[in-house]
This record gives sequence, C-alpha cells and structure tokens, in this order.
Amino acid sequence: MRWRLRILIALVLVVVVAGSFRGGTVAHWDFLTRTPHPTATDPEAAWFQLCAGPVRYTCVVDGDTIWYRGEKIRLLDIDAAEVSSPGCPREAEIGERATYALRDILNEGPFSLTRDGFEPNRDVYERLLRRITREGEPIADRLIEQGLAVRYRAAGPGWCD
Repeated sequence: MRWRLRILIALVLVVVVAGSFRGGTVAHWDFLTRTPHPTATDPEAAWFQLCAGPVRYTCVVDGDTIWYRGEKIRLLDIDAAEVSSPGCPREAEIGERATYALRDILNEGPFSLTRDGFEPNRDVYERLLRRITREGEPIADRLIEQGLAVRYRAAGPGWCD
C-alpha cells in the first residue's frame, strides 16, 4: 500500500513540475506564484504571466509592452527586441529573454506607473505610454543593464547587425 502512495506522490510531482517548467532559449519556473501587495510608495501590484491567446488583462507581451488591468502599456525610455516578428534568430533570442526578464522584474514586488509630462498619453498603436518604477527607480534600467533593451531612439537598435 505504501508503495502506491509513493508512486502517486511521484506522479503528481512530475505533472506539477512538467506543467510549470517553460523551456526554450531561457527557462523559468512559474508554479510558485506570489502576488505582490501595494505599498504607500508603489501603489500598483499584480502577478504577471506571459500573454497568450486573445484575452489579455494583466500579462507581458514582450520586453517593452505589457497589459495591465485591461490596458496595453508601452514602457517609456526603452526599446526591446521583437518577439512577434524578429528580424533574425539573435533578435528572437534576446526578445524572449527580455520578455521573461520583464515578467520576473514586475513579479518581484509592487510598482508605480507614471506619465512623463512631455510625452503624449498614447502612441500611434493606442498603447498607454508609461514609466514603470519601483521605489523611484525605473525598471527599464534593469533591462538595459542586462543587455536586453536599449534606450529608446527612433532608428531602433539593430538587433541583427
């Protein structure tokens, strides 16, 4: 009887681990979710997953675009590699890494969304333009430090050069 219980526990663990592991160029575990709580400094908080399917509410699209509470938001100040139509394998790989990194950074804790007074409220694709900070520091800087994004410039970074 005990061996049956051990086999059952082992099977459950295999299913949980196999269903929670995301492979590819980078791999991440996502079955131990913990929703952050807002603070006085950073009033926004949510648990982000990667966007999939037609319904998007709170998820990460790529390294510089998220959905948050039903609004599509483009991060100010950075440009990340494309994941939906990359120009080369290198851009696809960097884009995937940037997408997971942004998701992981957002899930670390609460954050603030701010609008730069000199920017328009929305871009040409109708995305809200916002800066995301945590404790006053732009989270975009972390993606730049990791080499997964660059400071925004109109010409683009040339990920395939």
